Amino acid sequence: MSTPFYVSPQQQMADRAEYARKGIARGRSLVVLQFADGIVFVGENPSRALHKFSEIYDRIGFAAAGKYNEYENLRIGGVRYADLRGYTYDRDDVTARGLANVYAQTLGTIFSSAAEKPYEVELVVAEVGETLEGDQLYRLPHDGSIVDEHGSVAVGGNAEQISSYLDQRHRDGMTLAEALKLAVQALSRDTNGSEREIPAERLEVAVLDRTRPQKRKFKRIGGRQLSRLLGAQGDGGAEETASEDAEDSE
Repeated sequence: MSTPFYVSPQQQMADRAEYARKGIARGRSLVVLQFADGIVFVGENPSRALHKFSEIYDRIGFAAAGKYNEYENLRIGGVRYADLRGYTYDRDDVTARGLANVYAQTLGTIFSSAAEKPYEVELVVAEVGETLEGDQLYRLPHDGSIVDEHGSVAVGGNAEQISSYLDQRHRDGMTLAEALKLAVQALSRDTNGSEREIPAERLEVAVLDRTRPQKRKFKRIGGRQLSRLLGAQGDGGAEETASEDAEDSE
C-alpha cells in the first residue's frame, strides 16, 4: 500500500494564494479614487457590455478585477443582499461595511475550502457619504481579508506599482477632472516604467456623486462628457459636466 502524498496546510494555502494572484494578474488593473464630490472608478475596458463597475445600492458601488464570471456572481449576490436588507429593515441599514463583511465571508470560505478552487478576483466596495470624511473604501483580496483604504486604491495585475504612483500624487479635495486624469496617468504606466496612451473609448468610468439630487448616487460617464473631462483644465470641466447629469446617468 502506497503512502499518501502529504502537503502541509501552510503550503496548500500558499499554493492557492499563488494560483489566485496569477489569475488576477492576467486581468487589467483598475483604480478607485476619492475626489471632492464623491468617488470615481476608472479602468481600461474595451467592452461596453461586460462592466467592471456596477451599482449595488443607493450610495454603494462595486469594482472588480479578475475572472468575470466569478465576480459577476459576487455582484449579483451583493445586490440581492442589499435589496433584502433594505426591504426588511431600512435603506440606511445597507452599508458598504456590511456588504464587505458578506463578501469577506464568502471569499474566505471558498479560499479555505479544499473542495473548490479559490476565486481569481479582487474587489473594491465603496460608499459615498454626505461629506468627504464619510466616504468608505474597502479592498477585498482573493482570500477574504478586508483592507480599509483611504484616498485611492488599485486592484488587478499591476496594482502595486499603480498604488505607489497614486499615493505620491493623490490629494484630498481634487476635482473630478483632476482625479480622472491622475487615474488615467497611473493606468498608462507599464511595469517597465514606460507610458502608453489609453484612448477615451477604451476607458470605463463611473462615479458615486454625493451632489446628485437623486437618492441613487451612481452614474456612468462616457462619450463626449468623458472626453471633455479628460481635456478639462481645473474646475471648468467638472462644472460643464454637471449640466449633463441627466443625460449620462443610468
